[in-house]
Amino acid sequence: MKKTNNNLVLLNVLFAISLVVANVVAGKIIMLFGIFVLPAAVVSYAFTFLITDVIGELWGKEEAQKTVKRGLIAQIFASLLILMAQYLPVAPFASDMQNAFNSLLGQNWRFALASLTAYYISQTNDVYIFHKFKIKHGSKHKWIRNNISTMTSQFIDTGIFITIAFWGVVPNIWIMILSQYLIKLCLAAADTPFFYMLTRGDEKVG
Repeated sequence: MKKTNNNLVLLNVLFAISLVVANVVAGKIIMLFGIFVLPAAVVSYAFTFLITDVIGELWGKEEAQKTVKRGLIAQIFASLLILMAQYLPVAPFASDMQNAFNSLLGQNWRFALASLTAYYISQTNDVYIFHKFKIKHGSKHKWIRNNISTMTSQFIDTGIFITIAFWGVVPNIWIMILSQYLIKLCLAAADTPFFYMLTRGDEKVG
């Protein structure tokens, strides 16, 4: 990926979309392989760590942290828009649709609080760890900073988000935390080739 303003804007847009979608679909609980219980948001949210790592690698720590702050604004704005839509008067013939809307997004504020808290702490940690390793290794061993920063931050994010969003709602919450984190570990490892592909223009020594 070339280090251009257009590409930076594109990555920021994709970052914000991933965050907002993650908040919207967080209320759906899925089960994978009959074992792992986790929110459907796990996939879309995983993209955010890849994007901040790419931005940090090509544009630097300051720009990556700006992306994190922009994402925070995007989440707050999206939550306000959803709340406004929820309280707008519903047409009499669409009351069933309103019930479905409330079922899907009625808990949005709890998810939003969980997401905002977990998001800002974990993403800030991700940027910090990533650049600590970048300073240490320079252009070498990019897979180390990509994986360690993401895997550490995903653990922080998972613990905070699941606890706030699902405490008292989901039985065996620790199983849910472990399930989600194990899946996130796999996703973090899987994004390494994409990280190299998107940053290879910046890579001199692998």
